[in-house]
Formats: sequence, C-alpha cells, structure tokens
Amino acid sequence: MDGAREVYRQFGTEDALEYDKVVDGRSTTLFGVALDSDGRAVAGMRVSGPYRHVDEVHAVASWAGLPGEIAFRRMVADQIPEGVIEGKAGWTARDVEHRGALVDWIARAYVHSMVLLGVRYQVGVAPEHALRCYRSSGARVAWWIPASSYPDDRYRTVPVWYDMQTYRSVATESQIRLIDAELSEFMESGQKLPSAWVQGEGLA
Repeated sequence: MDGAREVYRQFGTEDALEYDKVVDGRSTTLFGVALDSDGRAVAGMRVSGPYRHVDEVHAVASWAGLPGEIAFRRMVADQIPEGVIEGKAGWTARDVEHRGALVDWIARAYVHSMVLLGVRYQVGVAPEHALRCYRSSGARVAWWIPASSYPDDRYRTVPVWYDMQTYRSVATESQIRLIDAELSEFMESGQKLPSAWVQGEGLA
C-alpha cells in the first residue's frame, strides 16, 4: 500500500486509494506483490470480496449519481451469484527495471486472484489509457456504461470485468501462455486450486 500511495501521489490521485481506510488490510482478501532482488516491493495489486451484495462493491458505489449507474449495478448484481471480487490499486514503481513486464504481471495477477478465490467474475474500473493492459489478460469493457471522470477530470474511466469462462478469448496469446505457466507453478507448489476454473484450461 505504501508503494501504491507513492505512485498514485505522483499523479495526484492518492485520494482514490482511500489509504487510511484500507491500510489495515481488513477490507482486502488478497494482495499480489512483486519483489526485486533486494526484497523491495516494486509492483502490486489488491483484491476485495467475494461480495454478497452489489452495495458492497466500491466500483459500483463510485458510479453513484452518474450516467450508467443503474446499468452498472444490474451487471454486477447479475454476476454475484457466481462469485464476484474487485481488483484495485494496481501499481508499478516508476524507477524499476522491466516495468513493462511488471505491468503485464499485474494484469495476470487479477486472473490468478479469481482462480485462487474460486469466483467466476472480477469487476473494477480503469482509465482509458490503461485498458490495453487489462485487455491483454482478458478484461472486457462495459462499453454500454458511459465513462466517468473518476478520480478527477483528467481521466476517462470505464467499468471493466473479467469472466473466467471467456477471458481466454480476449487475452493475448503471450499472456495466456504466462497465465497457464504460473497457474501450473501454483499447483506444483501444492497450492489447492478450485477445480471449476482449472479443468478444461490445459492445466489439470
């Protein structure tokens, strides 16, 4: 979270992290962190959920009063019975080597989080300039929901979501190969993965 705060602060968007609310970890189900050879955190992300009600989803709450709010709520409410988590706070240090590879890893980490938590869907919001990153690992844009200026007028931000049943048709071939390899490593290490999202993906 400190790494995320430093990066977000550089762009003047620190408030979007709600750092003081989330730094105790109670609202986070899973953290993903990349460490360099010195053990310094150089990239990360976090996930909340699974959710039981649409009102718990921060991304949906951030759309309150905006065009498309009802459509966004309906989309997530329809997904909740099959499991919904929320991806947040993706970041990479500005001075790190291989930054592009770390950005791609963050995108894959959101897929891994769905597998690890046994859910079908993940929802979030992303500025338009970052969509290539999330699409590379299978995210779809809710194109029927108008973009907002969240967290401020410099950005056009749109709802995005992943579906474990369809993400492979969206993701790039290179990201799919890495997702498969990384999930195989999870299994080889003894990590128990929900079979519903492993069977039929070339990993079982």
